[in-house]
Amino acid sequence: MSNHDEAPENRLRKELPEEMPAAGASEAPAVPEAVDAPEEQRSELTGRQRLAKGLWPPRVTRAQLIVAVLLFGLGFGLAVQVASNSDDDSALRGARQEDLVRILDELDDRTQRLDDEKQGLEKQRDELENSSNQAEEARKQTVEKERQLGILAGTVAAQGPGITMTIDDTKGTVEADMLLDAIQELRAAGAEAIQVNGVRVVAGTYLTDSGNSVSVDGNKINAPYRFEVIGKPQDLEPALNIPGGVVQTLEKEQATVTIERSDKIVVDALRAAKRPDYARSSSQ
Repeated sequence: MSNHDEAPENRLRKELPEEMPAAGASEAPAVPEAVDAPEEQRSELTGRQRLAKGLWPPRVTRAQLIVAVLLFGLGFGLAVQVASNSDDDSALRGARQEDLVRILDELDDRTQRLDDEKQGLEKQRDELENSSNQAEEARKQTVEKERQLGILAGTVAAQGPGITMTIDDTKGTVEADMLLDAIQELRAAGAEAIQVNGVRVVAGTYLTDSGNSVSVDGNKINAPYRFEVIGKPQDLEPALNIPGGVVQTLEKEQATVTIERSDKIVVDALRAAKRPDYARSSSQ
């Protein structure tokens, strides 16, 4: 048959383009998507650069810096406090049972002394308020207070129960600060009058090293050092013998310490009354 004899629909199909693939067939990625890919990568890279610029270099305000310094100081203080408490706990944890009992007894005795002092002051107040002759009662209390202050100031002699502590220093290793520690420990335990080798110890007493000996308020004393102390013996002696206390410290320096209790200790070394240079009574 000739071409002119072909059916009209066949001629129409030859002139039309080929049919499009079915919907389920795989399609090649569109050109615009492939073109857009490099732009997304460039956008992502730019975002990272922006993040890096925002983080470095760091920008710290003055307020943030002050807060950081305060927090550092607080943390350091807490660390020091915890370390100090740990050292104290370790010292007590390593102490013997009888030493712990002795420390507790000493604390109880100090509390009792404070309670007794409080009751004494309250009694004086009540006597002043209730006395029919308040002027005479006030005079008596003034005389008694003057006597007590004279003992503390070292201007009058005193006697009473207490202890005698002798420190024999044959090696010459005992220094002024060790004797000062002993005085401070005795005061904390309730000592009311102290003299060392005939020198009265008062509130303003100072100790210095003087060659192989020690000076107390400028008075040179030599070993053996003899402390005569008035106070409650049951409080004074345990205070010196606590673990890590005065006696153990002196014994580590190869000094020999002996303590004797007595019902009567005489402290008769006197100090001249000194008029204050600047302080004056504020009472009118």
